Amino acid sequence: MAHGNLTTGGRTSIEGIHTYIMVENTTRAFGCPLRYIQGYGEFSNLASYTAKFGKACFIIDGFLFEELNARLKAVYKDDSGIFLSVCFKGECWDGEIERIAKIARGNGISVIVGVGGGKTLDTAKLCADELGLPVIIVPSSASNDAPVSEIAVLYTESGEYIGSRKMKRNAELVLVDSEIIAKSPRRLFVAGMGDALATWFEARANEASDSPNYVGQGYKRCKIGMAIAETCHETLFNDGKKALMALERGAITEAVENVIEANILMSGLGFQNTGLATAHGIHSGLTAVPSTHKYLHGEKVAFGIVCQMILENSPEEEIDEVMAFMVEIGLPVTLAQLDVEATHENISAIASKTVQNPLIHHEPFKITGELVYSAILAADQLGRRYLENN
Repeated sequence: MAHGNLTTGGRTSIEGIHTYIMVENTTRAFGCPLRYIQGYGEFSNLASYTAKFGKACFIIDGFLFEELNARLKAVYKDDSGIFLSVCFKGECWDGEIERIAKIARGNGISVIVGVGGGKTLDTAKLCADELGLPVIIVPSSASNDAPVSEIAVLYTESGEYIGSRKMKRNAELVLVDSEIIAKSPRRLFVAGMGDALATWFEARANEASDSPNYVGQGYKRCKIGMAIAETCHETLFNDGKKALMALERGAITEAVENVIEANILMSGLGFQNTGLATAHGIHSGLTAVPSTHKYLHGEKVAFGIVCQMILENSPEEEIDEVMAFMVEIGLPVTLAQLDVEATHENISAIASKTVQNPLIHHEPFKITGELVYSAILAADQLGRRYLENN
């Protein structure tokens, strides 16, 4: 999911740059949604899942509004007055949140249901938080881990990254219909793999620096959090290519279900309970260049993984395995693939915004703008070499 400046424990400020210090006690914590349900055709069961709350307000992605609103009418055919649909306008910003919250207040809504991509889902979370209502999350793709997260990312109306907010509580239910996921564009599925691939790398960095996770005010990681992050990594390498092959023919196999779970559940629980680092820090930095706004969260995070491996001087065998995997499935590994010209001005802008974000300071060593600039430059060169050889 996207993620960024979070209000949590252990934060200090050095010369205007927020950074994190080690957790100050041995208390560990684990957070998660109340329920997670994944399966073929689960969208058709929504009426039974919202019934206990009362009238539901569905916030639906604009690209999917007509199709899914028609399906909702069929799902709620026995009582058409039990839900209200609102078309999401495309950007998760304060104005859109206020617009939808006003509609919900005026219609006696008891539960907010977000249906769509990451920004739609984050808007649903923020609306629910604003109104003090429970939220149900229904992703239309496996493009990121936003569905499981209790964090929502805010942007300006024009799409520039601002920061993140934590919800007062996590989702009541994350409902994943694998039939809907399988019909989403391949690019979204691959982007989700990019977001999920960062989970284990960032978990290791946070463990090494003993930075707090994102549960409550920030605690030490439970061992299960690290285990989930590692399992996410293993699942992608074991089933990722098989899942993409199956989806090319519209097949929903065990490998497809496994990667859906990795992209959404494992990645979401992994980052929330272990933390984020350079890969997502670079993502936020890339938003400083307007040409990157049209690229998906997981695509920008993927290039961030390359930067993190350079920054951490990862073993050559690991770099080769990860780079070969990303190139084969089609994740961006160069600046050019994100429509960024590798100029001093662009790289400086990315590096500057990255170091102003606390995420990259979760690494177990001192971070400077010069170090980040060099890592971006070297990562871009590494990506070019792998593209040339494949």
